[in-house]
Amino acid sequence: MSFIRNFKDMASQLAQKGIRKRTAVICATDESTQQSVAMAIQQGWMEAVMIGCIDQVRKSQPLMACSQHLSLIETANDQEAAEKAVAMVKEGTVDIIMKGLISTDVVIRAILDKEKGILPAGNVLTHVTAASIPDYHKLLFFTDAAVIPYPTQEQRFMQIKYITRLCHQFGISQPKVALIHCSEKVNAKHFPFTAGYNSLIEQAKAGAFGPCIVDGPLDLKVACNLHSMQVKRIDSPIQGSADALVFPDIEAGNLFYKAITLFAHGETACMLQGTQCHVVLPSRGDDVMSKFNSLALACLHC
Repeated sequence: MSFIRNFKDMASQLAQKGIRKRTAVICATDESTQQSVAMAIQQGWMEAVMIGCIDQVRKSQPLMACSQHLSLIETANDQEAAEKAVAMVKEGTVDIIMKGLISTDVVIRAILDKEKGILPAGNVLTHVTAASIPDYHKLLFFTDAAVIPYPTQEQRFMQIKYITRLCHQFGISQPKVALIHCSEKVNAKHFPFTAGYNSLIEQAKAGAFGPCIVDGPLDLKVACNLHSMQVKRIDSPIQGSADALVFPDIEAGNLFYKAITLFAHGETACMLQGTQCHVVLPSRGDDVMSKFNSLALACLHC
């Protein structure tokens, strides 16, 4: 995989491949989902199976303009739509799932179903975001803003594994992964998760995640700003230039996600990892470009 600097590069690489990834889109009743799917189809790297709420799909001018790359499947309700999408993944008839205007819980239940779901044994369901932030010099990846409330040590290991692999797929040969905290000090009494950071760092040095640098605890400014690191006299191999951030819990990750989009004009692309296929699970508040970027992220790496 050649180096991908931004979301424009990501879409360009997909267009150059000329392969349409088949995506199951669940309950696409909202305009932003409809428009993002239509954009991906028009750029030549996706075809869509629209599942559920078909009357609303037929009313979408952007989608009907590219109907030759659409399939429509009606269902009785949202649960049936989610289950149908998951079943199609298991059958090998779709490559990706995208959530439309449907409860996240309904989709997650279908994914995690012990008999019919698509989370392989031993894997962890987690959420990863790629962000393009105007004042940061490269794409920044982070986890987890949406799924795991308080990661265990084992779950954090898998989060690092997934996000490092994603960085490699973007052409980053040795990603710098920062384990984020409010300071650079381990505090086992008040923040017990920091006590496990050293073990993760040693596992990284032993090659558990492939070529990468893992360090922490680091605060956000030290992880992403060399001057802050120098002022605080912190010695870290991250060198104020993190490629990926692993947040301590969902609250920190979610707040960071919303802060960079609301106040810093950041663009994002998000998906679930750990599942049999990539799952695009946008927030209801995400705009068209965020959903389009998320589709590109999933299609590029499936």
